[in-house]
Amino acid sequence: MPSNFTLRAVNTAHRALLRLSFGKLGTEYFGMPALELITIGRKSGHPRSVMLTAPIVAGDDYIVVASRAGDPANPAWYLNLRDNPAVEVAFRNGPRKPMIAHVLPPEERAPLWPKIVADYPVYGDYQKRTTREIPLVRLTPRAAEGRPTTPGE
Repeated sequence: MPSNFTLRAVNTAHRALLRLSFGKLGTEYFGMPALELITIGRKSGHPRSVMLTAPIVAGDDYIVVASRAGDPANPAWYLNLRDNPAVEVAFRNGPRKPMIAHVLPPEERAPLWPKIVADYPVYGDYQKRTTREIPLVRLTPRAAEGRPTTPGE
């Protein structure tokens, strides 16, 4: 499993690539659209940012995979959004938009997982490395949820 240092280094390098290329490089990663997910730290209460890929994009909704490369523990960003689903997302280096994170229950996850693994087999490899079921999270614009779109709600 990659160390926390390695995961942070990859995130830092990804952000640097976006910044140095003025958003021309780094908007895709392993053939998937890249996004920046901003959560509120469940312990600190401070914004936390992570670069992720979205193996499924359906209109303005994005599906992200809480794989942490098959680590036995869920990633911190997943724990943060589980506790506070109000997040922000910058899709393909675009502007940040307020969104709601929804951890998919088994009946919603079941039809999506085989498609994700078929399109991006690395996720199947990650699942083989761990005994936990890797969660899928749907990110939906807050306005579509009938919620205010003001920051800090």
